[in-house]
Amino acid sequence: MSRPLLAGERVLLIDTKRRRHLVTLEAGGAFHSHAGILEHDALIGRDEGLSARTSMGQRFVVVRPTLNEYVLEMPRGAQVIYPKDLGPILILADICPGARILESGVGSGALTTAMLRAIGPTGRITGYEIREDFAARARRNVEAFLGADVPLTVEVRDVYDGIDERDLDRVLLDLPEPWRVVEHAAKALRPGGILLSYLPTIGQVGKLREALADSAFGMAESLEVLQRGWHIEGQSIRPDHRMVAHTGFLTHARLLLPADRANPESASPENPNPENPNPENPNPENPNPENPESMLPDSEISGRGA
Repeated sequence: MSRPLLAGERVLLIDTKRRRHLVTLEAGGAFHSHAGILEHDALIGRDEGLSARTSMGQRFVVVRPTLNEYVLEMPRGAQVIYPKDLGPILILADICPGARILESGVGSGALTTAMLRAIGPTGRITGYEIREDFAARARRNVEAFLGADVPLTVEVRDVYDGIDERDLDRVLLDLPEPWRVVEHAAKALRPGGILLSYLPTIGQVGKLREALADSAFGMAESLEVLQRGWHIEGQSIRPDHRMVAHTGFLTHARLLLPADRANPESASPENPNPENPNPENPNPENPNPENPESMLPDSEISGRGA
């Protein structure tokens, strides 16, 4: 069922050169540009997807923004995580309905908005942001897209000092030194919980992986996502000359129980060597530990008795 555009909604105005403008509709308001004036009242009450003309006859397509479009056009203070990385983050971190999440480095709220849609009303996100202006901006951006009734709390605090929450399902980090949070995250996550970090440089990734290797986390992986568009016009089909290449590296790991971290196939604590079925015998090659000659060839044993 179609929903008419309402005052207070954000819409995307797209001109003939595909330039985009994010606008909040207001009764009696107007959008001014080099292409002329577009009255908001001409849009309110109409279905999205319409073509509207300005006072100078220039045409704009009017639609509600998707999350992908909103992230690229929304007001920002900090650099946002781009849509090409948001999708993989939701999958790699397994952001699902009901998940309890700690996000540090909230920034402008792009990842927060994407995760809120995924966890639904039964989940919960707690955000740690060191800058008060970024925290306020993120909250405004989230509410402008999803409304004010969202399961989100943003605290102005430094995650390097620790995490108060316990039994979390996920910890997501967008900050310069995530290796300083590994120990805190291990205490805050439930067993099997996921830590995911977004980093711009491979040197940072290396330091994080070193910290993860010395921690209770395992199954660590690092990757980057490259996005290449294609030019398709009639019989002219080729890759675009420009692409969205490196933006950041994604590293994710899972919190494992101690016995499973070093060797997931290890036996019980009573037998730390799963290749030896007899834990009382430290040398599995000698089935009789009380007789050292049992490991000697028969010919050598017979020679000693001659």
